[in-house]
Amino acid sequence: MKLGQVAINVENVERAVTFYKDVINLSLLFEMDGLAFFQCGDTRLLLSRAEKEEFNHPSSVLYFQVEDLNSEVLRMKEAGATFIDEPHMVAKVEDTETWMAFFKDTEGNTLALMNER
Repeated sequence: MKLGQVAINVENVERAVTFYKDVINLSLLFEMDGLAFFQCGDTRLLLSRAEKEEFNHPSSVLYFQVEDLNSEVLRMKEAGATFIDEPHMVAKVEDTETWMAFFKDTEGNTLALMNER
């Protein structure tokens, strides 16, 4: 079984589309009826307003895996991303280090970049 789609609640779909396309660099698949769909590896990412109040909450933290964490943080900062910390090691298992940097999208959701070396 694999994960097919993840939904992220947003207040302003148009603003969020610009951020996810131009700052995070995800490929926009299509938009329709206030929904925006992006390709994120093998998983589709949906941006939309919450359909019901019970679903109106911040998203889970999504961790975008990148090859070069420091370069990607610099690129995203130049594109307008607000990082809430700098790249830092969060775990070391045997010879593999896991590094992360957390940032906010335009809708207040916390997201992260990660790299394993």
